[in-house]
Amino acid sequence: MGWWQLDADTLARSRFVVSPFAETFANLWLLRRGTAAHPGEEAWLRAHLPGYRAYLAADPVADALVDAALRSWIADFVCPTPRAGESFEETAARVRTAAPDAARANLRVSLAGPLPALLERDDLPERATALLTHVWEEAVRPYWDRRRRVLEADVVARTARVSQGGWAAVLDSLRPWTRWLGESRFQVNLHEYPPREVASGAELSFIPVTTGNGWVSWEGRERYAVVYPCLGVLAEDHRHRPVPGGLGALVGAARAGLLVLLETPMSTTQLVAVTGRALGSVGRHLRVLLDAGLVERRRAGRSVLYERTAAGTVLVEASRSEESRHEASRTEASRTGPSRRPDTYRS
Repeated sequence: MGWWQLDADTLARSRFVVSPFAETFANLWLLRRGTAAHPGEEAWLRAHLPGYRAYLAADPVADALVDAALRSWIADFVCPTPRAGESFEETAARVRTAAPDAARANLRVSLAGPLPALLERDDLPERATALLTHVWEEAVRPYWDRRRRVLEADVVARTARVSQGGWAAVLDSLRPWTRWLGESRFQVNLHEYPPREVASGAELSFIPVTTGNGWVSWEGRERYAVVYPCLGVLAEDHRHRPVPGGLGALVGAARAGLLVLLETPMSTTQLVAVTGRALGSVGRHLRVLLDAGLVERRRAGRSVLYERTAAGTVLVEASRSEESRHEASRTEASRTGPSRRPDTYRS
């Protein structure tokens, strides 16, 4: 396993960062994989996978570059460590200015072998930048306003968890293989390579993305980043997602949708972004849920966060269980066929 040695000061000064470049790179990875994790991703892939494949068909060098760069070890030059407050264009400029020799060396590491003849060239940084810019402009930027708020909601939730359960609980939850090992050791992945000592005073960032991808990166000994999938309850597009039918019938579909979402602490602004509902509508529904004791609110910095209470969680889970039971019954009925009504006898 790979792990980093962190001192307490570095961890205490670390921060959660939203990065448009990291989101773009994660979506490039999703396009390359071509398979969706939920209906929202499936719709997004239907819209953008044909254009992505057409781009690669028109540029065989970009096609070979993606194949070589996105392996179990990512070629460093195509994915520089994001910096706080950096725009997509600013991070992409660091891809463009990579040295050609370094780009080829990075690809050899990623491939664990020699480069294909097609990639023995000096314009690899420009090709990589052009591809990333295409993905940003065509497939990420049109959705960025909503995605940024989804990612901000994740950051708020993780930050709140730090104050409630400490850093160990947060680090354990970022990805399936991230673990706080104790004694200032943080497991970052399952690769077998020597541990890295994160220098005291280094910049450490945690960066959410809306896809299921994640990775780690660093620049020298000054800057480190852990990119992780945001909370699943946030990642999907909930504007068209059905809620448990019984719950919707009981409290109303809109309130039921909010109650499902509030497994994660969120502000009204974030709920508006995730659901697509008007601010006034969200506020009215939250007031009803508050009065019913199904959600609670608390202040975190300058934000007011809403979250399900224990009673709200019981209601959601009970509704899901009942819906699952009915679905299992319907499945069993379809497998065994319709029941036969007994003959009716007349006296």
